Amino acid sequence: MTLLDVSDLRVAFPGRGWRAKPVEVLHGVSLDVAPGETLGLVGESGSGKTTIGRAVLGLVRPSGGEIRFDGQEISSLKPRKRRHLAKDIQVVFQDPYTSLNPSLTVGDILAEPLVVQGATARDARSRVKTLLDQVGLPADAAARLPREFSGGQRQRVAIARALAPEPKLIVCDEPVSALDLSTQERVLDLFIDIQRSTGVAYLFVSHDLSVIRHISHRVAVLYRGDLVETGPAATVTLAPEHPYTQRLLLAAPVADPIAQRERREQRRLALAP
Repeated sequence: MTLLDVSDLRVAFPGRGWRAKPVEVLHGVSLDVAPGETLGLVGESGSGKTTIGRAVLGLVRPSGGEIRFDGQEISSLKPRKRRHLAKDIQVVFQDPYTSLNPSLTVGDILAEPLVVQGATARDARSRVKTLLDQVGLPADAAARLPREFSGGQRQRVAIARALAPEPKLIVCDEPVSALDLSTQERVLDLFIDIQRSTGVAYLFVSHDLSVIRHISHRVAVLYRGDLVETGPAATVTLAPEHPYTQRLLLAAPVADPIAQRERREQRRLALAP
């Protein structure tokens, strides 16, 4: 069974300058996500991985191909109908500092999408308490402002907001790249725990192969708008077949300085003409 099915997706942006031709940034990408699964999208900046996530969210209109969610074609939906999908498709953005309204308390941030969908104020407050507990924040966090929290705690609030309407899919757009390494690991473990308890699926976007390995069931590797390798996470992230994925693996840092030096040399040789 497939929850999200992306078929031959193409996205083009307007070119720069007068009469400039559109620039195609995705060249017919196909992928799918099953219920309760994490598909990791990995690639360097400009590879098109974030564009795929934005297309799924309806923030970018495809120039070709099809996006189906839960059996329904969604890439051509009108904005009014698209808004009804917000209950089932949510997002966690990269920057926990700018993705939260600084003038609202955490309780109001979490309750807002629930009230919009018709929940009573009492039910929303009850749900907020459950959400805070789910992401490991104290109950009194509801009365505090986002600026009173650390980066990792703010990202937990963002995760709680995404979980509020009980979605089937969450698009995670580099959600740990702005955090330090120790906080990254705790937030990734939180994502995994939430998935086990709720069955939510993730489309997880990252440039870091070690992050993708930690959280993903399957991995799709993007290079300049093309899907170059896909498969189980352990296979793609530890024994990749495509030269580009091999270079990504060599670029990932390791704790051992000697091994890191060897990786740098191997990457230098791989990039040599």
